[in-house]
Amino acid sequence: MTPTQLAPRFFIAVAVILIFCKAVAWLLGRVGQPAVVSEMLAGVLLGPSLLGLVLPEVKDALFPAALLPVLYVVGQVGLVLFMFQAGYAFSAHRVTGLVGTAGLVSLAGVTAPLVLGVALVLVTADAVPMRADGTSIGVSAAFVGVALAITAFPMLARIITERGHAGTRHGTLSLASGALDDMVAWIMLAVVLAFASGRAGPAVVTAGGAVLFALLLWLFGRRVTTALMTSPGLNDAARVLGTVALLFLVAWYTDEIGLYAVFGAFAVGVVMPRTDNTDRVVDTLTPVAATVFLPLFFTYSGLRTEFGLLGSPPVLLFAVACVTAAIVGKFGACWAAARFRGESQGVALRVGALMNARGLMQLIALNVGLEAGIVNASLFTVLVLVALVTTMMTTPLLSWIERREARRGDDVRPRTLATVK
Repeated sequence: MTPTQLAPRFFIAVAVILIFCKAVAWLLGRVGQPAVVSEMLAGVLLGPSLLGLVLPEVKDALFPAALLPVLYVVGQVGLVLFMFQAGYAFSAHRVTGLVGTAGLVSLAGVTAPLVLGVALVLVTADAVPMRADGTSIGVSAAFVGVALAITAFPMLARIITERGHAGTRHGTLSLASGALDDMVAWIMLAVVLAFASGRAGPAVVTAGGAVLFALLLWLFGRRVTTALMTSPGLNDAARVLGTVALLFLVAWYTDEIGLYAVFGAFAVGVVMPRTDNTDRVVDTLTPVAATVFLPLFFTYSGLRTEFGLLGSPPVLLFAVACVTAAIVGKFGACWAAARFRGESQGVALRVGALMNARGLMQLIALNVGLEAGIVNASLFTVLVLVALVTTMMTTPLLSWIERREARRGDDVRPRTLATVK
């Protein structure tokens, strides 16, 4: 399709996605689910799993294959701008005293699901058709382990923001743990892809590029952003332009080294100075990006998911086992690590519930694996189911924890860092 042909398809597709997301959000909102869940679920319903099954001609007309890369790229804009805002909000809260706890929670939340995922694939290798053609059992097992180890960092940030938990001890601890968790998981994913391709280059580039990025951020990040926000020769329009240029430059770099654009955007937000000028820039960039552009990315992967593949009993049993391993490995391990570090039961349970959500980042990893040829359609669908289940259970779990504390007579108000030593 030519750009002239794609443009009208893009406009109608975006209109359908946004309206459908709003409708699903209204329905799920009645049972306490945040909008982020509906945006992910809407893509699944608009894809071959429902619309393609009931009205395949309509699905193909609305979302031709040539349109998917356009939806992906435009969705990236919303994702980058949203994560910039999340990083800026994160920087407002001190994490002193949480570094050790966040490190242990992240370590547990990566190791346990990684081991369980690898073991699950090795045990079921001869019974379930989960391997892509030409892919070794070791690569498949490692990929599933890494996919289960990922935390949906952007979703986690959005759920924390929407529920008003930004600045609480469990919210800040979850953000810190989730950021470290996903950085480690993406480096491991690069290693898996390197083994799959027979080349060590991608893993070396990711690890070395991450170290270089951290060094540049530490040496120059605060200086550059402070100059941008406080220079008397710049007006608000120039600051917005400069911020977007910086964001996209950093997003380009982190994408190129294999860490993904969200980490670059989040890092820029963290090093931004807290000034009135910065507040105005963030308030200008965030609303349209989060409302219009971001849902396009959440629906992108759903358009490539076929739940009809779960009709095979072996695949369905594997899916159930995968969901169980994901929950035990992430929720259970993060809860145990937080308790080991002396966190209260309420904080530990909330951290486990938040870290258990995998939605967006797992979907990104699945698409990377699919494009690399190491994930087949069945495994893609199974892991999308894991992402949906673990993300949809986050809000009910948080609500259950609050009701549990209310019944016990505990203080159920979110505990901020200032109120906890």
